[in-house]
Amino acid sequence: MTIATERFPIDLGAYKPIALNPANSNLTSQQLADLNDNIQLVRDAIVFFTATGAARGVGGHTGGPYDTVPEVMILDAFFRGAPDKFVPIFFDEAGHRVATQYLMSVLHGAMPAENLLSYRAAHSKLPGHPELGLTPGVKFSSGRLGHMWPYVNGVAIANPDKIVFCLGSDGSQQEGNDAEAARLAVSQNLNVKLLIDDNDVTIAGHPSDYIKGFDVAKTLAGHGLAIDVGAGEDVDELYRRICRAVTNSGPVALVNKRKMCVGIEGLEDSPHGHDVISVDLAIAHLATRGQTAAAEYLKGITKPKQNYTFMGSGDKIGSKRNVFGDSVVEILSNMSAAERKEKLFCIDSDLEGSCGLKQIRQAYPEIFINSGVMERGNISAAAGFGMEEGKQGIFATFSAFLEMCISEITMARLNNSNLLCHFSHSGIDDMADNTCHFGLNNMFADNGLDDGYETRLYFPADANQMKACVKAIFNDPGLRFIFSTRSKTPNILDTEGQDLYGDGYTFVPGKDEIVRSGTAGYIISFGEALYRSLDAVERLKQEGIDVGLINKPSLNVIDEAMLAQVGASPFVLVVEAFNRRTGLGSRLGSWLLERGLTPKFAYLGTHKEGCGGLWEQYPHQGIDPVGIMNKVKELV
Repeated sequence: MTIATERFPIDLGAYKPIALNPANSNLTSQQLADLNDNIQLVRDAIVFFTATGAARGVGGHTGGPYDTVPEVMILDAFFRGAPDKFVPIFFDEAGHRVATQYLMSVLHGAMPAENLLSYRAAHSKLPGHPELGLTPGVKFSSGRLGHMWPYVNGVAIANPDKIVFCLGSDGSQQEGNDAEAARLAVSQNLNVKLLIDDNDVTIAGHPSDYIKGFDVAKTLAGHGLAIDVGAGEDVDELYRRICRAVTNSGPVALVNKRKMCVGIEGLEDSPHGHDVISVDLAIAHLATRGQTAAAEYLKGITKPKQNYTFMGSGDKIGSKRNVFGDSVVEILSNMSAAERKEKLFCIDSDLEGSCGLKQIRQAYPEIFINSGVMERGNISAAAGFGMEEGKQGIFATFSAFLEMCISEITMARLNNSNLLCHFSHSGIDDMADNTCHFGLNNMFADNGLDDGYETRLYFPADANQMKACVKAIFNDPGLRFIFSTRSKTPNILDTEGQDLYGDGYTFVPGKDEIVRSGTAGYIISFGEALYRSLDAVERLKQEGIDVGLINKPSLNVIDEAMLAQVGASPFVLVVEAFNRRTGLGSRLGSWLLERGLTPKFAYLGTHKEGCGGLWEQYPHQGIDPVGIMNKVKELV
C-alpha cells in the first residue's frame, strides 16, 4: 500500500464526534453549531483531497460527496448516539461518492489522514469506487451507479430490527434497478431510508432538460414509498426530516433539493461539479475558507508521467473513443438531411462526452437523443429503431456496462436489428475507478448461436485504425460492437517507421493482420495491448528471439489462413486486457485444437483486482512489456 508521508494540511482533529438520538427531533443551538462546523470541515477536506487526484492526473469526483455531507454528518451522529437502532454503514448507490467512505474511515480511526493524499493513486488502495476488503474502514463495495439499493433491501431483510440507510441521487435513480428495488421495499415494508441528493445535475447536463417528465419524488411515490421533499442545505430542518423518517416504519425516501457543489464559485450548479474539481478552483475555494496550507499543498503537486518509450509506436497520441464520433460525423456529412433523419437514430446514456457521441449531437442534433442513465432501455430503443432494413440505431456507453445489457443484446439479435454500438473504457488502462469499472467481459456481447443473426466485435489498435474500422463497417447489417479505451494510444508503426494504418490502409472485417513476422512463435493481441506487445516483440528481437505479432481487431471471427499460419509456429501467446476467464485467449486455444493445431499455447489477461492509478494497471496484471517478454521466454 502506497502511503503519503506528508502531513494532512487540514486539522481533522477539529471534527466533533456528536451523538444524537433520533427520538429527539429538536437540535439544541450547540448541537446545530457543532453539526455545521463538522459539515464545513468535511467539505473542505473533500474539496482538498479530491483535488489532489486532479493534480496528479488520476481524476476523481468532488460534487457528489461534497453535496451529501449534511446527511452523512447526521447519520454519523445517529450511529454514535443510538447504535442499536441502525446498521452503521453509509451505503451509497452513487459509487463515485467514494470520498465520503474514505474520509469517514479516517474520522473513525481506520486509517491515517495522510492516506487521503494518495487518493486514487496506484497501489494506494484508494480506488475511484469503494471496494470491500481493499481499503481499511470501507464496509461495502458500491459497484456501478444505481446498483446498491436492491442490495440494501437484502441487508434490511437480514436485519429486521434495524434501520438501513441508502444514499442516492437523481442520477442513480434513473437506473431501472431502483424501480425493482422500490417495489420490493414497499411490498415487504422494509426499514430502508433513502437519502436522495436531487441536484438536477448529471454528467451530460440537467435531467429536467433532457428527460422531461422524470421526477424522483413522483416516481418513488408511484411505487408506494412515503416521500419527504425538502431543502438539503437547511441542516436544522434536514435533521427533523431524517428523524421523522427514522421514527416511522417502512421505506421512506427523503428527496433533498440543493444545487450541485453549493458555495463553490465557478462550479455551483454545473455538470462539471460531477467530476473532480479543478486544481485552480480548489485552491481559490480553500483560500476563501482559510485553508491556506491545503491550497499551498495543491500548488506543489507534480503530475507523474510514464517515461517509458514504447518501441514500434510513434509519437502521435490519439483518443480512439473520440475518433469514433468524428468518424461517424464524417460519414453522416455525406448523406442528405432527409436520409440521415430516415435511416439513423443515436441515443446517449449521460456519457456523450466520454464515448464520442457529443460530436454527433453537435453536428446533427435532429437524430440525437440524450436519454439519461438507463443503458438497458436505451440500447433496446436503438435496436428497435434498427429493426427495419435500411435503418440503424447508434448506441454508446462504458464497456463495464455491457454486462448490464446482455439480455437486451439477445433481444436485438432475435429481432434482426441493425445496431452500431460503441463501448468505450474497455480493458483496464487509465482506470482509476478500478475493478467495478474494468471493461473486460466484452466477449459476452457475442452470445448468440452459430446460426444466429450476425454479431461482430471490433477493437482497433490506434486512432487511424478506429477511423478505418468505422468507415468499413458503418453500413454493414447486424449487430456491430466497436471497443475503445479510456486512455489515448500511440500510432502503430511498420518496420519502416511509417504509420501501419495510415494512408492507403483499408480495414477488412474478419481479417487478422501481421504487424511483425517471426519464426520463434507469435503473439496475438489487439486494442491498447497491441502497442505494448509490439514493444515486447521489438525488444525480444534485439535479444535474438524472433517473435512475430498479429493484430486481431475482429475479435470473434476466425481468420482461417492466419490461424493456420500461427498454429504451425512453435508457440502462440494471446495478450489482452480482457478477463482471462472470458476473453479472446479463452477461445483461441479451442479454435487451434479444433483444427488439430498444437503449438505451445498461453494467454495473458486481467486476472486480479486492480491497483488504481492509470497505466500502472498494466504491470500490476503482468501484461506490460516486461510481463509479456517473461512469458515469451518461458514458452521459448
